[in-house]
Amino acid sequence: MDHHAAVTTPTVSLRRYGAVEASDVHDFHQVVLGLDGTMVMAVDGVGREIDRRSAWLIPAGARHDYAGIGENRQLVLDLPAASLAVPERLFDRARAVEIDGSLTELVRNVAASAAGSTQVDDEAWMRRFNWDAAARLCAAILSDAGATGVGVDQLPALGLDFARIDRWLRAHLSEPLRIADLAAHCGFGMRRFHQLFIEAFGETPHRYLQRLRLDTSLTLLADPRHTLTDIALDIGFGDQSAFTHAFTRRFGLAPGQWRALRH
Repeated sequence: MDHHAAVTTPTVSLRRYGAVEASDVHDFHQVVLGLDGTMVMAVDGVGREIDRRSAWLIPAGARHDYAGIGENRQLVLDLPAASLAVPERLFDRARAVEIDGSLTELVRNVAASAAGSTQVDDEAWMRRFNWDAAARLCAAILSDAGATGVGVDQLPALGLDFARIDRWLRAHLSEPLRIADLAAHCGFGMRRFHQLFIEAFGETPHRYLQRLRLDTSLTLLADPRHTLTDIALDIGFGDQSAFTHAFTRRFGLAPGQWRALRH
């Protein structure tokens, strides 16, 4: 069984699994996305083969046993709790999921970048790569979850459809958050909605939205056509100064410095 140093920020890496079965438990969530070949993984006793059309979502603390089947490569996302905007309920249990074509393509693109990043000896650049790749993957996984119904409660009384809410928030990032509008969109009163939101997402709507806005800015910063002011307004900050302050506090670099790491 592996032992891990404390992980506080997302990491994205390419891995190959050997034919000899191994076991692991760690204190961060993990997503194993199939890339090439096949592996088999069992989480809490439930086994499933993983190939390029599938993935495992593994909650922190869940024991998982795994082995490769012949030549194989996987893209692995290590995701500490509260690092990225990801609903807590997505990891309420281990689950193997099918992934669609757009996510498969993203996995392949990120994997190609991950392969190239092994040649980079720059800690700040690597931190940017990991945050950026993790944010893109999580956004795609949540979009996929909404399309396939993964983790979505069948009855409204049981909780919130977190994938639908995440999608709604992403579509309204530039607007002030009106909890009453979102609650009504989901068919709940304000007080009940706020309680259910915290149960599903692990934090308040405003805190989750702030994290989501900054996650989204990572992808926008990758496109030089977007000015910092444009990005600030597009994701709901009043001006570039407020965006810069929030971004720097979270990621340790100003947005302009972060963007410069790409070159």
